[in-house]
Amino acid sequence: MYKAQLAIILGVLSFPALAQMTPVGLWRNLDDKTGEAKAEIRIVESAGALSGKIDKRLGKDIKPDDVCDDCSDDRKDKPILGLEIIRGAKKTEGKEVWEGGKILDPENGRNYTLRMTPIEGGKKLEVRGSFGPFGRTQTWVRVQ
Repeated sequence: MYKAQLAIILGVLSFPALAQMTPVGLWRNLDDKTGEAKAEIRIVESAGALSGKIDKRLGKDIKPDDVCDDCSDDRKDKPILGLEIIRGAKKTEGKEVWEGGKILDPENGRNYTLRMTPIEGGKKLEVRGSFGPFGRTQTWVRVQ
């Protein structure tokens, strides 16, 4: 009896760790140059696809009325706070990778092909934006 209870408790405790191997959640990204926190991005799933919005802006040079001046689509002149920067990423079958979507850099208005991979048990997220053979990878840290 004792062993069965212990197995159930251990199974329940390990479930949250497995559930975290997804990009869904709240993430903090860091400035590539300074290493300072720039924003918190909330990633959600709807109909099998992920999207992400800037939930909170961080840093000392933040203006609450900043808009995406350089965006060229429906996000042009929309406030940076609340801006959807991730669209359409889907889980790759058989892998812990989400790709096929786009990520927007609101600083320059460019959209990049997106690939997201949870690492370190889901505590961090490798986010790669690329344009053809060129790109860069950031590591975001889970907030919740």
